[in-house]
Amino acid sequence: MRKLLIALLAALPLAVLAATPKSITLSVQNMTCALCPLTVKKSLEKVSGVNAVHVDFDKKTATVTYDADKTKPETLTQATTSAGYPSTVQK
Repeated sequence: MRKLLIALLAALPLAVLAATPKSITLSVQNMTCALCPLTVKKSLEKVSGVNAVHVDFDKKTATVTYDADKTKPETLTQATTSAGYPSTVQK
């Protein structure tokens, strides 16, 4: 019975065990040049639990997909603010 249980657990994809990723959009201030989005993106990618980042220079936004078990929106806004680009969660 134990071997069967182990085999069943091993067969489950890891994605089933992981939390469903969340996505939020941040309004980002101070992006004035073409290099700014790169800095914002890198600051967000350093946060543990972030899976993907898309920065839109024209709209002054950053869309972040993240694992809610590993990080929270406040940590994301803190990361951009520390890089010189204060942000808030868009409603």
